[in-house]
Amino acid sequence: MDQPIQPLPAPHSSWQGCTWPEPADPRAARILRENLSDACARAELPDLTAIPGIMPMLDALGGNSPYLSDLALRDTEAFTALVHEGAETCVRRILAALDALPPDAARADIMAELREAKRQAALAIALADIGGAWPLEQVTLALSDLAERALNAALRHLLLQAHETGRLRLRYPETPCRGSGFVVLAMGKLGARELNYSSDIDLIILYDPDRHPGNGELRHTFVRMTSDLVTLMEARDANGYVFRMDLRLRPDPSATPAAVSFPAAIQYYESMGRTWERAAMTKARPVAGDITAGRRFLKTIHPFIWRRHLDFAVIDDLHDMKARIDRHRNAGHANLDSLRAEDIRNPDTAMRWLLGQNVKLGQGGIREVEFVAQALQLVWGGRRPELRDPTTLGALRRLRRAGLLAREQSAILARNYRMLRQAEHRLQMRLDHQTHSLPDTADGFARFAIFMHMGPPDELASSLLAVMQRSRRIFDQQFAESGPQDITIAPEDADAADRLRAHGFPATDINDALAILNRWEGNRLRALRSDRARKLLRRLLPGLLAEMGRRQQPLAVLRRFDALLERQWAGVQFLSLLERNPALIHRIVTVLDCAPFLADHLAETPSALDGLLDMDGGPGAVSTVTALARRQVAAAQSAEQVLPVLRGLVCGEEFRLSVARLEHRMSEDRAARARTAMAETVMRGLLRVVSAEHRQRHGTVPGGAVAVVALGKVGSREMMPGSDLDLMVVFDHPEDAGESVVSASDGPRARPLSASTYYVRLAHAFVAALTAPGREGPLYEVDMRLRPSGSKGPVAVSLSAFRRYHAESAWTWERMALTRARVVAGPPRLAGPLGAAIATALGHAPDTPQARAQVLHDVRHMRERLARERPASSPWDIKRRRGGLMDVEFVAQGLQLVASSLTCRSQSTRTALLRLAHAGEISPADARLLRRADLFWRALQGLIRIICGHDVPDTIAPASLEILTGEVGATDAADLLRRMDRMADDVVAVFDRLVPLTDAPDAGQERHGSGSPAA
Repeated sequence: MDQPIQPLPAPHSSWQGCTWPEPADPRAARILRENLSDACARAELPDLTAIPGIMPMLDALGGNSPYLSDLALRDTEAFTALVHEGAETCVRRILAALDALPPDAARADIMAELREAKRQAALAIALADIGGAWPLEQVTLALSDLAERALNAALRHLLLQAHETGRLRLRYPETPCRGSGFVVLAMGKLGARELNYSSDIDLIILYDPDRHPGNGELRHTFVRMTSDLVTLMEARDANGYVFRMDLRLRPDPSATPAAVSFPAAIQYYESMGRTWERAAMTKARPVAGDITAGRRFLKTIHPFIWRRHLDFAVIDDLHDMKARIDRHRNAGHANLDSLRAEDIRNPDTAMRWLLGQNVKLGQGGIREVEFVAQALQLVWGGRRPELRDPTTLGALRRLRRAGLLAREQSAILARNYRMLRQAEHRLQMRLDHQTHSLPDTADGFARFAIFMHMGPPDELASSLLAVMQRSRRIFDQQFAESGPQDITIAPEDADAADRLRAHGFPATDINDALAILNRWEGNRLRALRSDRARKLLRRLLPGLLAEMGRRQQPLAVLRRFDALLERQWAGVQFLSLLERNPALIHRIVTVLDCAPFLADHLAETPSALDGLLDMDGGPGAVSTVTALARRQVAAAQSAEQVLPVLRGLVCGEEFRLSVARLEHRMSEDRAARARTAMAETVMRGLLRVVSAEHRQRHGTVPGGAVAVVALGKVGSREMMPGSDLDLMVVFDHPEDAGESVVSASDGPRARPLSASTYYVRLAHAFVAALTAPGREGPLYEVDMRLRPSGSKGPVAVSLSAFRRYHAESAWTWERMALTRARVVAGPPRLAGPLGAAIATALGHAPDTPQARAQVLHDVRHMRERLARERPASSPWDIKRRRGGLMDVEFVAQGLQLVASSLTCRSQSTRTALLRLAHAGEISPADARLLRRADLFWRALQGLIRIICGHDVPDTIAPASLEILTGEVGATDAADLLRRMDRMADDVVAVFDRLVPLTDAPDAGQERHGSGSPAA
């Protein structure tokens, strides 16, 4: 009796939703079906061609890709498994087999296994791509995983062979790569896990000689091993090849061996590395060999890749690189920008333009999308780690979220990238050729359009060209030189003097101005010794001189700009920054004109310019800067590592806020809160980093904790330019915790300390980190004289000692200082009790009229003594002049100490005054006056500090006076001084009424009078 015919198993469910392109060559599709049926019969397999629903897949394969057809016929059994199990299962099994490949197998077997894995995986990945079962990211990731596993399998074999033949001594022969010191660094698309279908793999081969001391043949061994690795991967035999390897991205490839030592590579990148190598390293990833050593190498050259300061010169470098590609590679047509809309809509015109076009290197191609992403990453990524994504699509998303790339631009670039990567894959998988050029005939383009499965050839041509043109225009916007390129000024120009006059320079200043311009042209400035720097300056000069000519003293501004240029180490970077950000010119000239002190600071600290970019809520916004500071601290391994980064951020943020104040775009309150937020972020982060280092040296105090209390302007969130940090460090620990405890994880050199010594040393380390000098100066100056017992007491005080001191020994001025005390760093378990202790130290309202009078007498006595010992030096001494800022603050602090309600208290002077009025402690009119005076004086004092620094001036220059008069709405300097005098008189009247001058009350019991206020 005949056996019933078993139904053929259906294709895997993952294929059922696929849509397959029609065969461009129906005859080739029919031949594949016939040959596949015969192959199944020979292999005694069910006839695949008889499976229901399989024909569209087979026709798409046979009618469009001779290479894939051959793979299906060569290994019919593997193809059958692919049909029934799906691409994901098959690829996972292939990769697992590569991982399991024994390193001691024969060389011929290793080569055969690698090539078989490549063939089977290539077919599975291609089918998943063609049918749309996988998105682009999954396709490129699978290809990258295949290359990575193949490299590892080959390298394990080569390392073990070198060990067994005595050329190397491996630490762990059972896992040859581990600790071997031999690293395969993937670059380009493999490094980013974006490998093409028929791509080369760009690699840098490195080795660490310290892992093999005394091996005189080490270099020869690793160079020979690299040669063997190339043979294993790319030698063609009857089984095909695995991947072509390209080693030309290594340091100085014409002069270095195929394998480069760590020291040689590090020295090269630190001394000679170029911008294109920085861009290449953004995608670098160790993929085979000693992965740990590879990560260590990348960490070493991290400063070369990701610069701490913004470097817009990288944009010009990448633009020049793309221009060289356009000139020296046959990349196709070069007039994409000039194509009219009707040309693109015309199918014949669009197709003719695309014939032979290189979709990778040509205009509107893949490389331009990559360059846009890489350029913005290199400019901003040093300061903003969240932008670092080696994948192109991932980088575009991150740049869009950061506001550095418009949403529409990001979408266009991503769409173009996806479309062209798909085109690239279809071009390559047809014959397994490494090609990026579209067919150069209309018939070939028609066949290509069928394989793309994106509509008829004319529709494909028009849609493809339209997206490429929009992408190209975005590239041009990012890389084009700003401004009209034919408008320049050079000192030798015959009309240079006339043009200076036209820009507003007085006739008497023309010769001096020309002398400065001649100095710039004469190679005497370090920043202008390169032709590129001088070319940039000539392009910038018209705008610079026009902006300077609008000022009252253009020659003075030009001289300050000359001083700024003179102190630049890298003129190209500085001038590129100005060219790419034209708004900076106005802001810098404003600084040079109105704020000589800030101009000097800028000349000494060029990194301060970073803070001026995107001042109106973009990447320079306070929330972004503080978030960046938090991320830098979180990633830091030591204070030494993070301090230079934090100094640059603090310096840039201060400069940003100062210029915003000069331009009246930001209120004093908002600027003060931003400064304070930055200081708090730095203090919290540094306390964590310093505490972690301290634990490594001295262990931990069980149950102990430390906190930082801010007083003064940082406590009240009213920080001004150059404000010190008035701080107090308080610690607490259980009574039975007499000393720190050292564990094994703290390291062999850790030594215990008594609890008090432990926290005193921690406080010293914390303050040292804040005040350590650097190129930008210290982070902050720190004043700790407001702690109990002042400068005579310990740097860190215990919570119990703090309570005891303020219960028994505190002066009135110390209690006044506590009205602005705020816990800014430390764990909640200490912050809560410490806050309560501060509230207790401030005490309740005096219970008798004599006690109230005593407190107010102390406040008045202190103010009178300060007036005698440190009188105001000029009307511009805003803090010390009678009726100035100090009087306003003394009223608010003194009245908080005697107020009947605790709800009157606030660290903010303005808020405290408002609450005092609500509680009936002062009249609403007095509160309004004092609140207005507080903001008036702080705004003026902040601007004077920006203009003149901490030294109080006797007079202020006219350009600077314009800033001050504009701040308060005065018509001129005389009107400003009259307004200041009126405000001071009004404040003195209120001060005398609320804090009257009296004799000391007889009933005074509180310690007072002879204390030394830290004001």
